[in-house]
Amino acid sequence: MTLKKISLLKVFCYAAALIFALFCLLPFIMVISGSLSQEADTLKYGYGLFPRNVSFMAYKVLFMTSDRIVNAYAISITVTVTGTIFGLLINTMAGYSLSRKSLKYKNIVSIYTLLTILFSGGMVPWYIVCVKYLHLSDKMIALIVPYLANAWYIFLMRNFMKTIPEELNESAKIDGAREVTIFFRIILPLSKPALATVGLFIALGYWNDWWLGLMLINDQDRQPLQMMLRIVVTNVEFIKSQMSNSAELQRIVNQIPSEGVKMAVSIVTIGPIIFLYPFVQRFFVKGIMVGAVKG
Repeated sequence: MTLKKISLLKVFCYAAALIFALFCLLPFIMVISGSLSQEADTLKYGYGLFPRNVSFMAYKVLFMTSDRIVNAYAISITVTVTGTIFGLLINTMAGYSLSRKSLKYKNIVSIYTLLTILFSGGMVPWYIVCVKYLHLSDKMIALIVPYLANAWYIFLMRNFMKTIPEELNESAKIDGAREVTIFFRIILPLSKPALATVGLFIALGYWNDWWLGLMLINDQDRQPLQMMLRIVVTNVEFIKSQMSNSAELQRIVNQIPSEGVKMAVSIVTIGPIIFLYPFVQRFFVKGIMVGAVKG
């Protein structure tokens, strides 16, 4: 292949990457534009790349209770960081155990783990176990514990760790290393792509979750960010649907940008994930293929 053909190929690749990046950014730009648009413009013209009349009313409505949002932000960050660390540890240790040939009854444990994907006890038994037996109601730990172990992540880690040669374990044992030392000093450093991929999935799951807040948290001061913002959006829509008896009242209520609030909520919640992804993206492309490894 000549130098000229290679240069043309590079130009084509860069152009394709630029076009792809633009198409990825366009929805995000439209969300920002929607959060800054007036309600009347959104209802009349729909969403666009640029707001016709810039308005910060959606953010004013959203941050009317700024202290609660800051508190919910702190709760969500704490839950996400803690849940990701312990979730990675539990799923990785389980995956490592199932990947080793020396584990007794490995097939039985694998089938039992797989059954949790195929079958569920149902919402009511799950709620009774969490509240009555585990006493997770109105506690920070209630937002963490139910999602710590995930069968899909366990099998993902198992498939990746099957590619790590058993000879490494055997040579480490000959040198006097124990299983804990082998796991933390040999296996984990070699599993960075899988750890980054699973860690990102776990963090996204915790950050975007509002279900546990709805089911297990009654105290408003302990609600996570997603649940609190969901309440804000629901209240705005309820007010707009009920206040229709008076024309003057309807005019005032119509100024509440319900569509803009939804877009503003998206902007507020997406921030930490945007900052997280650059730190793991170099591992993500390699780690996303771990499920395709034949094991």
